[in-house]
Amino acid sequence: MNERATQAGIWQTIRAALTLNAQLYETAQNTPKTHRLAFTIVLLAALSRALGSAAILLLTRTTPFTFILVLLLNVLSVIASYYIWTFTIWKIGRWLKSDAPSYRALLSPIGFAYSPQILNFLTLIPLLGSAIEIILAVWTLMAVIVAVRQALDVSTRRAALICLLCFPIIQIAIGVIQAAQQLID
Repeated sequence: MNERATQAGIWQTIRAALTLNAQLYETAQNTPKTHRLAFTIVLLAALSRALGSAAILLLTRTTPFTFILVLLLNVLSVIASYYIWTFTIWKIGRWLKSDAPSYRALLSPIGFAYSPQILNFLTLIPLLGSAIEIILAVWTLMAVIVAVRQALDVSTRRAALICLLCFPIIQIAIGVIQAAQQLID
């Protein structure tokens, strides 16, 4: 596949994920290509988070070491939250359904659901950053609910319950990382 077709594929995937298109998650096959595409979306989300932090760090004139450390923490926190959230969803899914898909099979739909986080750089907007962060978190939660509903073949209510059991864990982990970043600054 050429680079232009791959770029078109990623933007179509992101667009479908942003609009909570259930068909995207229904047809996401467990292949190396979809895993790469999903991880690329998570990586873009991580870089977007780092970009927002970078602007703030530059304005506060932080040291180069702190700048790099905080950016690295931002990237790693998004990637870690992706794997942890997928793992907790998989564990709960296996508890609820004996025929639940494998952990690896859940990585693509959950990765696609991270598409709203690509807009995380917008959190650097003065006075709106916190509100934007909440909107993106809720939007991502809704996308993950759709992904779980389709991937586990469960009702929307059950998918929401699974995701809401896991969501606080992810939000606490992100909050701890953000607090650590503020201590570093």
